[in-house]
Amino acid sequence: MTDKDDTSACYLPATRLIELYEWKTLSPLEVTKAVLARMHSVNDAVNAFCHIDEEAALAAAAESEARWMNGEPRGLIDGIPVSIKDIMLVKGQVCGRGSKLTQDNPRERFDSPAVARLREHGAIILGRTATPEFGWKGITDSPLTGVTRNPWDTSKTPGGSSGGAAAAAALGMGALHVGTDGGGSVRIPAGFTGVFALKPTFGRVPVFPESAMGTLSHIGPLTRTVEDAAMMMNVMVQPDPRDWFALPYDPWDFRTGLDLGVRHLTVAFSPTLGFAEVDPEVAEIVADAVKVLEEQGATIEEVDPGFDDPQDMFQKLWYGGAARQLDKLPEDRWDELDPGFVEIAEEGRGFSLDDYMDAVDARTALGRKMNLFHETYDLLVTPTLPIPAFEAGQELSGRAGEKRWMDWTPFSYPFNLTGQPAASVPCGFTTAGLPVGMQIVGPRYADPLVMRAAGAFEQVRPFVMPEAPNIV
Repeated sequence: MTDKDDTSACYLPATRLIELYEWKTLSPLEVTKAVLARMHSVNDAVNAFCHIDEEAALAAAAESEARWMNGEPRGLIDGIPVSIKDIMLVKGQVCGRGSKLTQDNPRERFDSPAVARLREHGAIILGRTATPEFGWKGITDSPLTGVTRNPWDTSKTPGGSSGGAAAAAALGMGALHVGTDGGGSVRIPAGFTGVFALKPTFGRVPVFPESAMGTLSHIGPLTRTVEDAAMMMNVMVQPDPRDWFALPYDPWDFRTGLDLGVRHLTVAFSPTLGFAEVDPEVAEIVADAVKVLEEQGATIEEVDPGFDDPQDMFQKLWYGGAARQLDKLPEDRWDELDPGFVEIAEEGRGFSLDDYMDAVDARTALGRKMNLFHETYDLLVTPTLPIPAFEAGQELSGRAGEKRWMDWTPFSYPFNLTGQPAASVPCGFTTAGLPVGMQIVGPRYADPLVMRAAGAFEQVRPFVMPEAPNIV
């Protein structure tokens, strides 16, 4: 039972795997064994997975195989290998959150909502992917799991905080990968590693337990194709009463309309958002990618959305969340934490109530501005990141004036503040062979439109993945 295509089973999209399961030309157990072998072969080079649950994955795959052989698949993704970011709950496992302080915690009694829905639909949970401590920064290294690396150049960072998930996706270690995004944490690593990621509208995917960063945080997919992300969304958006903020369930099939293209859409292209400093090579690659949308019939207008850099308001909310998380941890063990996490938490503890509420008011005004902006423009396109991936294990890229990771991620965190859907689409490579991402942002609740535009781009420029880690 082997696929007739030349592509390795590890790189087959989930949509293709489902077809092959239906035809009984490939089985979930065969795929899972192949993926686990791939993980054992390449994971050490990039440190994408911090925990591999091989025994449970093989058992689940055998059960899935039996269901497919009987013609009774359990759900939409029965037999598809998936990974879970190690900041979400997986029943029977300890959630590490990148911290040494979690290691004595009891095993989880419940799955987080997205994990529960994936499991209910027959997904094969391979293990947990690496995250920085409590997901606090835009790269992926932690006191617990060490440094995660970029598949295209292992001396570089994959970004974060879902860097483990992105590296796993790029290298064929599973078809579907769950990440979280509080300030760009699925889009940043997608941009640096050349995979697709979607930060859905806030509340679209139910969350539990709630993030320490509050309503900045979202759950989203990282995949090698847009259609796989759509398939994943069909599962993850299903309701869970534990999330009080969750949107009413909409049974929309996210795969619908991916082939409709962008003709007659009005797209605003903002190369800098009016305030970001962008590497010239990145700027050129993204500008060229925008032409693809124009050639497909979209009306492109170069225009900024008209807001100043919202980093100050974001930091007050983000650092305040870090302070809340720090206060829950035993003070006599703070020296075991990532020093950067402690620093921002300490700064967050110094903000007054007025400071915090000023940030809330500014966030409201930003959201209103973007609502009005999208009265004119269907979509907003920007670079995902202003720079290519830099040295692994460093919070800062080395550009002048940087103090924290937000300084090199100006395109991502604004849309956590507004709660809008935003995707990172791989759109090219630098001369050094590092991926570049294009960000597509839509009005709130217009997740299908964002994915439709991403799908239109992918049809013209299919995404390219590394065959093996480029060990440098």
